[in-house]
Amino acid sequence: MTEPNRVSPFPAPDHQPVAGGIAARARAAATGGARYLAGLNPEQREAVETLDGPVLVLAGAGTGKTRVLTTRIAHILSQGRARPSEILSVTFTNKAAREMKTRLAEMLGQAVEGMPWLGTFHSISGRILRSHAELVQLKSNFTVLDVDDQIRLLKQLLQAENIDDKRWPARMLAGLIDGWKNRGLAPSQVPSGEAAVFANGKGGKLYASYQERLKILNAADFGDLLLESIRLFRENPDVLRQYQSRFKFILVDEYQDTNVAQYLWLRLLSQAPSSSRAVAPSSVTPGRLEGPNPESRAEDSQLRDSGFAPGGAPRNDDDAAQGATPPLKNICCVGDDDQSIYGWRGAEVDNILRFEHDFPGAKVIRLERNYRSTGHILAAASHLITHNEGRLGKTLHTEDVEGEKVTVTGAWDSEEEARGIGEEIEELQRKGEHLNDIAILVRASYQMREFEDRFVTLGLPYRVIGGPRFYERAEIRDALAYLRVINSPADDLAFERVVNVPKRGLGDATVQMLHDHARKRRIPLFEAARAVVETDELKPKARGSLRGLILQFERWRAQREVTPHTELAEIVLDESGYTEMWQKDRSADAAGRLDNLKELVRSMEEFENLHGFLEHISLVMDREGAADEEAVSLMTLHSAKGLEFDNVFLPGWEEGLFPSQRTLDEQGRAGLEEERRLAHVGLTRARRRAKIYFATNRRIHGTWTTTIPSRFLDELPAASVEITESKGGSGWGGAGGYGPSRFDNVESFGSSYSTPGWQRAQARRPGAARGSSEGGFKEEPSPFSGRDPFGSGFGGHFGRGKRGPMTIEGELVAKSTGTTSEFALDDRVFHQKFGYGRVVKIDGNKLTIAFDKAGEKHVVDSFVQRA
Repeated sequence: MTEPNRVSPFPAPDHQPVAGGIAARARAAATGGARYLAGLNPEQREAVETLDGPVLVLAGAGTGKTRVLTTRIAHILSQGRARPSEILSVTFTNKAAREMKTRLAEMLGQAVEGMPWLGTFHSISGRILRSHAELVQLKSNFTVLDVDDQIRLLKQLLQAENIDDKRWPARMLAGLIDGWKNRGLAPSQVPSGEAAVFANGKGGKLYASYQERLKILNAADFGDLLLESIRLFRENPDVLRQYQSRFKFILVDEYQDTNVAQYLWLRLLSQAPSSSRAVAPSSVTPGRLEGPNPESRAEDSQLRDSGFAPGGAPRNDDDAAQGATPPLKNICCVGDDDQSIYGWRGAEVDNILRFEHDFPGAKVIRLERNYRSTGHILAAASHLITHNEGRLGKTLHTEDVEGEKVTVTGAWDSEEEARGIGEEIEELQRKGEHLNDIAILVRASYQMREFEDRFVTLGLPYRVIGGPRFYERAEIRDALAYLRVINSPADDLAFERVVNVPKRGLGDATVQMLHDHARKRRIPLFEAARAVVETDELKPKARGSLRGLILQFERWRAQREVTPHTELAEIVLDESGYTEMWQKDRSADAAGRLDNLKELVRSMEEFENLHGFLEHISLVMDREGAADEEAVSLMTLHSAKGLEFDNVFLPGWEEGLFPSQRTLDEQGRAGLEEERRLAHVGLTRARRRAKIYFATNRRIHGTWTTTIPSRFLDELPAASVEITESKGGSGWGGAGGYGPSRFDNVESFGSSYSTPGWQRAQARRPGAARGSSEGGFKEEPSPFSGRDPFGSGFGGHFGRGKRGPMTIEGELVAKSTGTTSEFALDDRVFHQKFGYGRVVKIDGNKLTIAFDKAGEKHVVDSFVQRA
């Protein structure tokens, strides 16, 4: 018997109401009988009610993951398992965090006000850092630098090291440092090989100097919020234990998009607090080796401290790691491995793929019932994504109707593609569809230009999501400003925009002097500059730069009279140094800006002269709709994540564009799988209709190029796809006007490429062995064999010589361009569908013909005969 005054040496156990007991039933009555659980399907309810241990919720597109997350928090609170301040809920965007708070407030009233740890990775990390700033050599009022401040600081460091910032731009170094921080690498942990890529091996030293300078300035950049939090936890086990003890439940949204630093941060917090007493602070990183390894290379030892392999992925040194797995707390990660599309900015899809390895005994719950799309759309998306090897696997299904099939439409070129989509949108309008329910999702931003021009012509309202309109982009405005000064020297706004772009040492003081001179003499800024350079008012260097720019404009203005305006634009961009400026820029969006500049030059071709083009641009940029106006949404596939529309158009499904050739070249099969996930995301944005387009000809770098339909088309299920004709023009040169195939004389290509269409074309050549194939990617035969428009059936061999129109089984595949047509202007010709006409324009082997009855059409010369 225990003595009355004796205190038990054991702490009192935590108490939780017994399931079904009086306390539990009374609490349920107080919360309205858990009304928040009503309407959940069985899988969603399981994800909400499984509170103990690690849980991975694989939530496919449109399966209600946000509802699951918020309801799970509500369930934890209503069951009394934790107070609001004991729940860590991490999202990727402030918008998602606000949405969760709003939904929780609707479910639980004011309880959400007591949830201080619901936010983004960076906002929560910033809060933790400010509470313990002195432990990472900062003060609690430290400043978070924006990108401009970061670039300015790096430029100062480059100047101090006498490094040419034109050859080694500060923006490039900023990108490298951001990438290292996203992988959780401090300056001492950066592999020597990576540090060597900048300034002849000085990258690592500059990174260290940059971090030292930040401490002196009491500042941190965006990447430091996570990196310094990780260092805080590793170097201060007591602080780590404090937060491990505080958070009884951890919830993570969009887990498939986490990068290495976010992964490390979560792994540190997701261990039970007792484990941090038993192991070294840094041992919580996955796969860290215990103790030194004298045989390892210096680079590997640096990476081992961060817990990552040389490639930056989490290490998995199972054989080296010793000891029992530390206990894990209640962590629930929600994500979809099939929607991991941000690898280019550091996201690691492996984080979600290895969840069961990182959290032994984890329960995986699949949400596969889709509440967004119709049956055919889901069937197409699910069948497409099964071609990926790196996935956990799930199949989306719906209890909704099958709906309309996914349509696949081939257009002659990108102009016809835009015309066809424009006409389909107008047809949907006539049927009562709202423009707000229509979206066009492109792979590359430069594709938008064609659609923007077409919509302006049609008077169709549109909005660009996730970025400015094509002609409002900074690089396009800069290029247009150069052209405006050439066209009109009195255009002060244009001249002021480009006088120091790229950098010429003509700063604000110089521009202000020019303005003062222009106002006094009542002359344009350009004339003021011409006058000022003849004086000594400017320093010699600035005077020389300004004089050189004036001479350039005068030379370009003279060339305008004898040089095609498209060629003049290329000359201006090259000679001004503007193209070179973006070529040297190593930021993630530099390549896209260069593509946009090429698209701008291409867009000028349809105008007679520079003045006509600039007049068109002024009309395009003048169109500003009301904020609440109905409008078609135009965006990239990456920007479409999380959005949904009744009608989705997916143009540009061609090899090299989608999947992106740049991604394939840089990342190989991993890149191909991410591109396929991007296609899956695109399809699952559609609620009722998904319409895929591809063009057989695109103008690339000023040259017409015949394209190959995307391999993703051959990976769609035939039963859920309908092939349609383009409504934008003559399509394939007209029914019955089929000509030679692009696979004629394939020996000249010298390629080992092997899409299914390519394999079939080679197999049907005379003497070719059936079923043989070569190439890097082995794909399954097309489900469209014998009836598709992607090169599935060829009736015999076509020789090199010219021949009249002919019909082949399947559909038209355009012949490669680049040859000279045998036709001349004004030649009288005959086409099987359009009849007689006259050649009015020749572009390689592409003819523009004014037909007597059908009007003006674009056809390949092999489709017509001399009349």
